[in-house]
Amino acid sequence: MPVSRRNFIRIAGASAVVAAAGATTFAFTRTPTAAQEPWHIAGSSETEPRRRALSYAILAPNPHNRQPWVIEMKGDDEMTLYCDTDRVLPATDPFSRQITIGLGCFLELLRMAAAEDGYRADITPFPEGHDDAALDARPIAHVRFVSDAGVEKDPLFAAVLDRRSNKETYDTSRSVSMETIAQLQTSNAASPGIRMDATVDEARIGELRDLAWRAHMIEMETEDTYMESVNLMRIGKAEIEANPDGIDLGGPFLETLKLLGMLNREALADMNSSAYQQGLDMYREIIGSAMGFVWIATPANTRVDQLTAGAAYLRLNLQATLTGVDMQPLSQSLQEYAEMSDLFEEVHGRLTVSPGETVQMFARLGYGPQVAPSPRWRADTKVLSA
Repeated sequence: MPVSRRNFIRIAGASAVVAAAGATTFAFTRTPTAAQEPWHIAGSSETEPRRRALSYAILAPNPHNRQPWVIEMKGDDEMTLYCDTDRVLPATDPFSRQITIGLGCFLELLRMAAAEDGYRADITPFPEGHDDAALDARPIAHVRFVSDAGVEKDPLFAAVLDRRSNKETYDTSRSVSMETIAQLQTSNAASPGIRMDATVDEARIGELRDLAWRAHMIEMETEDTYMESVNLMRIGKAEIEANPDGIDLGGPFLETLKLLGMLNREALADMNSSAYQQGLDMYREIIGSAMGFVWIATPANTRVDQLTAGAAYLRLNLQATLTGVDMQPLSQSLQEYAEMSDLFEEVHGRLTVSPGETVQMFARLGYGPQVAPSPRWRADTKVLSA
């Protein structure tokens, strides 16, 4: 990032203030603890089985952290899942394929949490039908909780509270082994209609890094898709806690830049600004640190396929957590808007094995630093009031 002498002095001066105040104290006060609270109270804040399971399900991975789930409780043992259509991503995800995958992650985590308490979650997807072109007011799924002493607990559930999407730069001195890939494969051994594949081959990693970078640049240089992200950025603790969704930009350094007026949506939106260029430089380093790639494909691309892919991705992410390897989705090349069409065809040409197969998720692997959990809305904010 080009930094002028004036800006350098401003940053240095702010850093001195932070140092004088105590760097540790400053860092602590910049942590959005309220937005991270759902991770700490999951399972302990509720006793009713459905609400207890919901307190875990809201921690599921989802695109742009939009958390599009809405729950309606029915009777003593049922719930209906809806999509909040105000939380879809029309520019980067025009058919809400990725949003549906996120809802599949939610349902799988709900199922796993229910089993922990001795309940079988009977899930009926799209009980009133669906539209392949867009999600609407019809339910995503109906769920019935059935007490079942024989329901099998899932060993992957042990990783739920430690699961992360690690978006930091990975250690390029640490390779991902084939043994690790074999462990990841076990996460979906019993999932019908799912193909999970991966590579740690050095030459292929280089090719896929390049593809991921080109896809990122298309998203960054297409105004509608880039501004969709900019408008969802939450800059600093106050914004993150006021809206614990979207893309969180926090921490002492970014807070300092915000206070100095050097980090804001206007600067990020300006493709000639140093803030924009710094974002490119950071992401180039992040993509370039991928030490392997993993992807999930389905034989077709129905709405049920997308929910199934979400369940498979959640399980993969949990298995990665237990295995000790980090991962981050790089879904740009899988997006279905016009400017991405050539790379969409390219990634499917590289990663599919049969006609009609759809790559639903594509992620990098590696070993990164420990990261904090993503912000979340509390579970009770996602339940429709009577």
